Amino acid sequence: METEKTMLFKKNFENNIEHERFTQDGNPTTLIPEIRTVPQPQEKSIKDVDQKNISRALSIVLANTYILYLKTQNFHWNVTGSNFLTLHTLFMNQYNDLALANDILAERIRALNQPAPGSFLEFTEIATIKEEKGVQKAEKMIETLHADQIILIQSIRNIIPIAENCLDFTTVDLLTQRLQVHEKNAWMLSSFLK
Repeated sequence: METEKTMLFKKNFENNIEHERFTQDGNPTTLIPEIRTVPQPQEKSIKDVDQKNISRALSIVLANTYILYLKTQNFHWNVTGSNFLTLHTLFMNQYNDLALANDILAERIRALNQPAPGSFLEFTEIATIKEEKGVQKAEKMIETLHADQIILIQSIRNIIPIAENCLDFTTVDLLTQRLQVHEKNAWMLSSFLK
C-alpha cells in the first residue's frame, strides 16, 4: 500500500515539480519547489529560405536517384554473361532500394513545404547522372553504375553541411542513411571490377 508521502511524490513528479531531494543517508531535505519547463516546439524551426535551398538540393538527389533507379532496372533486365545471376540479383536489390529512396526523398521535400519534382522531364533537366541508351556488356554496366553511385555520394555529401547549418537534422539523418547505402553499393560494384 502506498503511503501518503509516496503518492504526493508521484503526483509532484508527474507534474514536473520537485518538492524533496534525498541525501545520501536517505533523509529528506525539503527544497523550494522547482518548476521544470519543457521547451515548446516552434511553429517552424527551419526558415522558409532554408527550406527552399535544402529542397532544391534534395531535388537533385531525388532526380539522380530516379535516373539511377531506371538505369539499374534496365541493366537488371538486360544483363548477360557468366555472372548473369549474381548481377541480375545485385541490380534488382539496388533498384528496389532506389525505388523506396525516391519516395522517402520526395516526401522529405514535401515536409519542407516545397513541391517535389515528379516528371521524367524534370528529373532529366536537373540530374547530374545521365540516362543510358541501348544495351551494354556486363562489365560496362558495372562501371557505369559504380560511377553513378560516386556521383550520388558526392551530391549527398554536398548537401549535408547545408542542412546542418540550417539545423535540419532530419534531412541530415536521411542523407547520412542514404550515404551509407550508396557507399556500400559503390564498394560492391567496384569489387566486380578487380
